[in-house]
Amino acid sequence: MQNEQTVAIKVENLKKVYKLYDRRSDRLKETFGLAKNKHKDHYALNGINMEIRQGETVGIIGTNGSGKSTILKIITGVLNPTEGKVTTNGRISALLELGAGFNMEYNGIENVYLNGTMMGFTDKEIEERLPKILEFADIGDYVYQPVKTYSSGMFVRLAFAVAINIDPEILIVDEALSVGDVFFQAKCYRKFEEFKEMGKTIIFVSHDLSSISKYCDRVYLLNKGDLLGQGSPRDMIDAYKRVLVGQYSVEEDSENNLLADEGINAAAAKSMGVNPKKLEYGTKQAYIEKFYITDDRGVQTTAVVKGSKFTIHVQVKFEEDLPAPIFAYSFKDIKGTEITGTNTMFEKAFLEPVKAGTVKYVTFTQEMNMQGSDYLLSLGVTGYEGDDFKVYHRLYDVLNITVVSDKNTVGFYDMNSEIEVKDL
Repeated sequence: MQNEQTVAIKVENLKKVYKLYDRRSDRLKETFGLAKNKHKDHYALNGINMEIRQGETVGIIGTNGSGKSTILKIITGVLNPTEGKVTTNGRISALLELGAGFNMEYNGIENVYLNGTMMGFTDKEIEERLPKILEFADIGDYVYQPVKTYSSGMFVRLAFAVAINIDPEILIVDEALSVGDVFFQAKCYRKFEEFKEMGKTIIFVSHDLSSISKYCDRVYLLNKGDLLGQGSPRDMIDAYKRVLVGQYSVEEDSENNLLADEGINAAAAKSMGVNPKKLEYGTKQAYIEKFYITDDRGVQTTAVVKGSKFTIHVQVKFEEDLPAPIFAYSFKDIKGTEITGTNTMFEKAFLEPVKAGTVKYVTFTQEMNMQGSDYLLSLGVTGYEGDDFKVYHRLYDVLNITVVSDKNTVGFYDMNSEIEVKDL
């Protein structure tokens, strides 16, 4: 098909280098030739190559500081590269960070005309598109107020409405949808589907792995300015999960340049996703030494695919003899609502005394049926001494777990209904 053969964006050996100085005076000295080499080179992008075909929806993922936003700014012409080049084929409309391309003193209508003019449209052409823009933005009379008075949600509504209604052939979106409400986000994603059907090209940068999985045909993975790989959303999300725990190595692959699977790293309790300000208390007669999560392939992760099995691993050391310790976990949503959890007493899995000096390794294995979202994991070791309930060690909200899903139903849980519709 023609769409598959036409290249919309080609990125060749792209580098962006920033000079970093320890002191302001070093910058001045180097600028005026009073000293040499007073800076360090920081590669925001280091030799990136990409080829995005017309009609594709392509995601770019990576940790903060990986170069995602930098490459989008170079593609859209906001930044110039240090080396390399970008070739584009089609009219680009971009929704980058809030505020880009808008005058804060102008009202919404004036900013629509400003953006349209920057894209090369005449006032008459903008006027023809104005009703659709205002209908999609749906911010009422705020369009007549200066945009500096807008909430972030209203701002992104107007910015996205402009971006999609100026007939782009290539749409670039960088994280901005995360500030809109869920209803507006749903409307935006429906627009993505329309654009895909129309054969338009979409580049989508997001930390929302569920959206990346659902909407993208292909994904590029960046880390600290380097391109680690490109391939299917599932493969790249799996690779990204290994990046999050510092558990990857680059393996040359003729097709995808995927990441090598290094196996489980049980010592990664301090990996990304651990809450540095966790609430911790207890008598410490027993305490949690290590904890982590693995997916259905045994790979340590902080992201679990909905519908797959995963395991919570907890290692507990005992400082004193205890009659019958209870090992527990629970999940909360980011608003603090407790969603689910269990413990070894409920499950009748362990009701034995433990001697001082013992180390117990506890695993909880189950299927992930919570909806795609972010959750906080809490862990605990408790017990009864006679009639008294004792807390030996509790770690609240210790680990951020992302559930990746391409199908969310109503509420916290998916009931996994088996549906049958038939004629009578």
